[in-house]
Formats: sequence, structure tokens, C-alpha cells
Amino acid sequence: MIDEPDFDDLVAAAWPAPYSQDMGGWLLRHAAGVTKRANSVLPAGEPPLPLEAAIERVEGAYGDLGLPPAFQLSAASRPSGLDEALAARGYDVVDPTLAMAAELDGPGARDGVMITTRPSAEWKDVWWSVDGRGGAEELAMAERILTGVPAGYAVLDGMAVGRGVPQGEWLGIYAMAVRPEARRRGLARQVLRALTAWGYEQGCRRAYLVVVEANAAARTLYESSGFRNAGGYHYRVRRRRFPNTEGDYAVTV
Repeated sequence: MIDEPDFDDLVAAAWPAPYSQDMGGWLLRHAAGVTKRANSVLPAGEPPLPLEAAIERVEGAYGDLGLPPAFQLSAASRPSGLDEALAARGYDVVDPTLAMAAELDGPGARDGVMITTRPSAEWKDVWWSVDGRGGAEELAMAERILTGVPAGYAVLDGMAVGRGVPQGEWLGIYAMAVRPEARRRGLARQVLRALTAWGYEQGCRRAYLVVVEANAAARTLYESSGFRNAGGYHYRVRRRRFPNTEGDYAVTV
């Protein structure tokens, strides 16, 4: 049985927004619309204002940035009635996400997976071809997020990638991606195995990852690799489309 860590803090630290504003309990993050995690409020504590006034301040701040107001919500979000208050204001639930965790077995072979401490051009090409939306500016912002903390970047045969973030005893697994033409060949499993072995070498003894509930194929892979549900979150978003993108955010991770 794995004790549930504070996934909100782990995820926020592993996927750092280039810009943030501490509102005294709520952290307002933005990254020019690149990823929902980096463009949402993390309501980790009680806001310094009455709830409705605090939400209105958030809406004004994101409106000034040209971004839709968004909140990342979990069981730890504060105050306790925030989710219901946002629903009443017309915020939609977006991307319910599971946090999954596993014990690390120990060091192991990497089976041809290359791991570097910076994302190579090959790594970025694979990841962006699968998860990216937008052009050079969006990719540059995504790279600022990716390299905001020390991490390992795994790539296999120019077809599959992943990112591992050592966080004390925990290893965060992010940015798992396989080119469509290379799927169902076990490449994601090889990358995951190599990253967890690398993480063990960095001193980590447990690993976690987050996966959208609707991604059944990824959940099956992670469950078969020993990961079990240990928490989760969802977003509340007041939708608005950005120019030159297909949806609400430049990258949907």
C-alpha cells in the first residue's frame, strides 16, 4: 500500500509555470496558454478574500492576460466549497485526471533507451509531434516549463520519449509520448522501465504519474507496470478559444 503524497505540490514543482503570482493561499500560474497545469490556479490554501471576490480577482487577472480563468482542483483544494462555487459561475469540468503511484524495483537495463539531462532536438521533435499545438513560440514556452527543474529525458529510436523528475524519494513521470506509427510495439513500456531504473539510480524509491481518466490505453500500460490509483484532480475552466490553436490550450497536458 502506497501512502498518498501531496500530489498537488509534486505536480506543481515538476511542471513549473514560468510566471506565477501568490495570492495568499492561491497560486495564479500562466505560461502564454501552454498547458493547463501552467495556466491555472492552484488553490492550496484559504484565499485572502471572500470566495466570490477571490474568484473575481482571478477572472480579472487571467482576462488581462487574454487567458480563460482555470482552476486545478483536488481533494486538497481550499476552500471546501470552491468546486461548487465555480460550477455555479459556469465553469466546466475539464480533463479529470488520475494520479498513479508505484514502488521502484531497483536499477535495471535501459534496453537502448538514451537518457540525457536536457531535451535533445530528437526528444522535442517526438514529444511536440504528439502533444504539441502551436508553433515555435509555443514550443519555446513548453521548453521553459520542461527545463524549469532538473530532469531526465528518455528517447527510444526517435519514436518514443518520456521525462523523469527526481523529487526526493519520488520520481515524477511526465511527457510520455509515442509516434502514432510506432504504437503497440512496447516502446512506451521500455521508456517507462528505463526512466524508473534511472530514477532509482538518482535515489528515488517511489514513482508517480498523472494520466487523463479517458486515456484507457495509457492507464492499462501503467497498471500493468505496477502503478495504482492514488489520487487525482480535475480542472474547472471558463472556456475561451485562443487564436491559431485547435482548443483552449496550446498543449493539452
